[in-house]
Amino acid sequence: MKILNFIADNLAPLTLLGAIVAFFYPPAFLIFKDVFLWLFAATMFSLGLVLKPEELNDTLQRPKAIAQGLLTQYTVMPLLGFVAAWAVNLPPEVAVGLIIVACAPGAMASNVVVFLAGGAVAYSIALTTVATLLSPLLTPALVQWLGGAYLPVEFWPLMKTILLTVVLPLFLGMMTRRLLGERATPLVLASPAIAVIAIVVICSYAIATNESRLLQLGPALLGAVILVNMGGYLAGWLLARAYGFDLRHQVALSIEIGMQNAGLGVALALKHFPPEAALPGALFAVWCVLTAAGFSSYLRRRQRLNPS
Repeated sequence: MKILNFIADNLAPLTLLGAIVAFFYPPAFLIFKDVFLWLFAATMFSLGLVLKPEELNDTLQRPKAIAQGLLTQYTVMPLLGFVAAWAVNLPPEVAVGLIIVACAPGAMASNVVVFLAGGAVAYSIALTTVATLLSPLLTPALVQWLGGAYLPVEFWPLMKTILLTVVLPLFLGMMTRRLLGERATPLVLASPAIAVIAIVVICSYAIATNESRLLQLGPALLGAVILVNMGGYLAGWLLARAYGFDLRHQVALSIEIGMQNAGLGVALALKHFPPEAALPGALFAVWCVLTAAGFSSYLRRRQRLNPS
């Protein structure tokens, strides 16, 4: 159990370590070519396992707050992705990859970071869940609309992939917990570590397949990733204040918007586009977990110094 806790608590350093190993020794992760979609499905199954319906009831009684969060998620981030790709003049395949990440909703990692930062966890989970359930429709539609400016994008194949790797595993995880009851406890305890391992492997595989391209695109692509990530945090923070949210919900929305489901972005890019389309998602995963870890540490420190 200690090793599982260690893995679950160290998403940022493990993601960074995996990326470094993949860059300097690609064969270590190229072996996962045929299983990366299964690995991503495992992360959504894990999210389904840890979801507790009772935790969501209070938040679901406030549909306005969820609607505001969804509106922010599915407008601010896609537009940021499109603008960032245009601003740094990314190649078409890479630009589409950045747009895919920007159109993917939050994921399990954001819920963990909201908890660590002292934010409204139930709101974060509810927003992640509803945004995930809407992703089979909204993510392909937005990618087709914005990414179509760079490359032809087909709606239905993207929707099919999201249904099979996001929605179905999520429901299977929820059903497994419901059917097994207390017997599901070992699975629930292990699920965060499983999700971390899967995300690390997926993103490291994307780096491994693009090692030479990363050298060429590194500075421009990293600049675009930073712009999208930091712009998301700032937009979520300011808009939450404009919506009249309290501090805990403001923290939650900022993290939910700034952290995207980079694993989904990488999986979709690898499945439906040239390999270089997966680079933005891989870099975003590494960057956003590092910034999120720093953000949560800052907020926790501030709360200790100013408990009121």
